[in-house]
Amino acid sequence: MEVVKALLLLVVGFILLVKGADFFVEGAASLAKKLRVPALIIGMTVVAMGTSLPELAVSVTASFNNSNSLAISNVVGSNIFNLMVVLGASALFTPILVAKDTLKRDFPFSIICALLLLVLGLFGWNFANGALSWELDRVDGIILLALFTLFLVLMVRSALKARRKPEKTQEEKETEEKEENDIKVRPIWLCLIFVAGGIVAIKFGGDWVVEGAVRIARMAGLSETLIGLTIVAFGTSLPELVTSIVAARKNELDMAVGNVVGSNIFNILLILGAAAVISPIGFIMENIIDIVVLVLFSLLVYLFCGKDKKLSRKEGIMMLICYGAYTAYIIVRDLHILPA
Repeated sequence: MEVVKALLLLVVGFILLVKGADFFVEGAASLAKKLRVPALIIGMTVVAMGTSLPELAVSVTASFNNSNSLAISNVVGSNIFNLMVVLGASALFTPILVAKDTLKRDFPFSIICALLLLVLGLFGWNFANGALSWELDRVDGIILLALFTLFLVLMVRSALKARRKPEKTQEEKETEEKEENDIKVRPIWLCLIFVAGGIVAIKFGGDWVVEGAVRIARMAGLSETLIGLTIVAFGTSLPELVTSIVAARKNELDMAVGNVVGSNIFNILLILGAAAVISPIGFIMENIIDIVVLVLFSLLVYLFCGKDKKLSRKEGIMMLICYGAYTAYIIVRDLHILPA
């Protein structure tokens, strides 16, 4: 009976997270358009944050509940899933084009963020109870949040600068018009209901996902790290997965890589920054290994993207195989068949 309750909490929590993020984005985007905020700014801020809200809810809730291993593994697992599965699965439908700015600015910055997380974790020594351990403390969290604020400001400035350019191609104008038309304008009172309802759904969804995941981990004798890297990471990455596959089927792929990379940056800087400020996040050796894997996978996908400025079906298959091998490794690792 306890297993059924835990699974029910997990499933209902995931549904609330995904639908809550949808309602939040739709309400906020409609409200922003009503207030004459450019569609480009909406896409780079409201929508990017909206797809990261499930991870934020889970990680912050885990931090409040002192389940910090779930917070770090959720973010790292989601980022690996976004890179290897979301992009890999999307590339199966049709080759994914990579924007110039993504290759030159955003992708390298996402790799730097992953490396920074590794450095902060390794050098965040804690000598509690006479034993040496690693942790992401409140100062580290403030550093991550400060970088997030800087990144957000630079994104908005870049978007405004690009929007003011007089020499727009016909294709750029059509894309811009389509983005504007895709956002439904609703009454302000309905927008506020969508935003408030989305926040409530995300809050309770995050609570229930964490509670359900922790219960399952304890009953099955599995670690919170494994649950965070697999079940929780998959559930919180559903918005990115659904959005990218739908875009692939509609051949609207030029921003697919940029959206995933942007979400990964948000996850590290905003989510782990906020979680660490609330409560220091302890690192274990498995976390260090998984962050190294994230860096290596990021470099691999970056090389794929840089080769022809696109991701091919063949490369998508290779990415999915790599993720399958990694998943098999972390399951075997958790069962203590292999050393961590």
